[in-house]
Amino acid sequence: MSLIKRILLLALLQLCLTSANAAPSQLLGYGVKPCEAYLEAYEGWDTGLEAQIEKYLHYRDWLTGFVSGLNLATGEDMLRGVEVPGAMRRIQIYCDEHPTEDFFTASMSLIKLLSNLEQGKAEQ
Repeated sequence: MSLIKRILLLALLQLCLTSANAAPSQLLGYGVKPCEAYLEAYEGWDTGLEAQIEKYLHYRDWLTGFVSGLNLATGEDMLRGVEVPGAMRRIQIYCDEHPTEDFFTASMSLIKLLSNLEQGKAEQ
């Protein structure tokens, strides 16, 4: 594993291993926004509303940055070859079914789903 990958992995682990007594971390960015907000942006993007298109692009950029970081840290393609528009559509479906969840949880659900599909192929 390269030095950069090790550093990124250690940084991610440090974030995960915060003390139970520590003050809660402040979470920032589009990942912590509720699915309801993403659905609104997705619908506006789909119908061509400029303000919503901008918000949709922020969600897309957040997802690509998040996945890129995971790819670097793990050395794997976390989207398993799925293109970003397909990933955004699948997240939209998840959010339709779970509107009170956040965008991060919807994104992780997709990554877990793709990982399970990959494992199922390997077992066959």
